[in-house]
Amino acid sequence: MRALVQRVSRASVDVDGERVAEIGPGLLILLGVTHGDTLAEAQWLADKIRALRVFSDAEGRMNEPLGERELLCVSQFTLYGDVRRGNRPSYVAAAPPDVAEPLYDRFCELSGAARGVFGAHMSVELVNDGPVTLMLESR
Repeated sequence: MRALVQRVSRASVDVDGERVAEIGPGLLILLGVTHGDTLAEAQWLADKIRALRVFSDAEGRMNEPLGERELLCVSQFTLYGDVRRGNRPSYVAAAPPDVAEPLYDRFCELSGAARGVFGAHMSVELVNDGPVTLMLESR
């Protein structure tokens, strides 16, 4: 699994002009699933993200974990796009929907994340806080 994690002041997801999820301060997670990913990777990544110390402490240092802040997770197969050859991305490394969707759902459950709609054309809006953006991989 691969996740792009952004610290946000707020974030939301709309599908067909309708708001399906929104959060206040917390983390926006763009989540990609690849072949061979399992529930173990989903658990590890959920635990890792909840424990990341990327929020400011009383002295202004990034030293606090998520705590009571919120998570919003959006499925993002394009994180596995490969553009090493040519200009059109290849997505062969992305897991097919029948594999990716259950793992995406499980990750959201394990992490307590609000979620977008798997496979939908989504409009994602965010206000970066920092900005702080990290790339995480389960293996």
